[in-house]
Amino acid sequence: MENYFNYFTEIEECYRRCRNTPTLLSPLDWAIIESWKEAGVPLAAVTTGIERAFAKFQKRPRHIQKVNSLAYCTQPVLAAAEEMKAAGSGGESAGAGTAREEAPPFSEQEVAQYLTRNAEQIEQAAQREQASGQTVLAEDLARAAATLRQASERLAPKGEQTLEDLERLLASLEEILHATALRASPVELLTSLRGEVDRSLGPYRRNMTAAQLDSLERQFLKKRLFEHYQLPRLSLFYL
Repeated sequence: MENYFNYFTEIEECYRRCRNTPTLLSPLDWAIIESWKEAGVPLAAVTTGIERAFAKFQKRPRHIQKVNSLAYCTQPVLAAAEEMKAAGSGGESAGAGTAREEAPPFSEQEVAQYLTRNAEQIEQAAQREQASGQTVLAEDLARAAATLRQASERLAPKGEQTLEDLERLLASLEEILHATALRASPVELLTSLRGEVDRSLGPYRRNMTAAQLDSLERQFLKKRLFEHYQLPRLSLFYL
């Protein structure tokens, strides 16, 4: 469980360690991690793939430039995931818990505060959209905020609702918000955001499959839409 919710953090730390700089991940990098998480790529496969990619890079005759994106590591990561799958180890996937009994990575109070804080941010976004005349979007956002507050109230000390159950609820609610934002967005905004996606992915397209590109494009666009409407990401990964 703890590794599951440390997925983003451990990948970021591995990338920084291999790159040997305190670099910040770009929006494209975060979208790549989210695409791996969505595909259920095990954390161990991601870190192994990143380490292999940098080891290969270091063997090049000249490396004036540095590796500037996790996109450079995409193929080694997927190869490591296939190796784990073939070996039957699989590791712990990004979307699965463990069979071991472990202490929850977050306290009930931390989770409740996180849900309440996100509900407040979505309510503020709903008020902005209502004021700008986006009534339908405002109503959808208000319903999402109410769902978060209800989830916070249902947190039970006796363990009736597990973190996995809550994560599934949050993932579904986030997808609803994404679809709502897409419907409400003007064509000009979507065209601009998709242009940004194309420019960011341009140098890496030849190294990715169509399925990888589709997942990455969706995650990148989703991230930018949430930023545009000032909506919080809901997954416990972001706690």
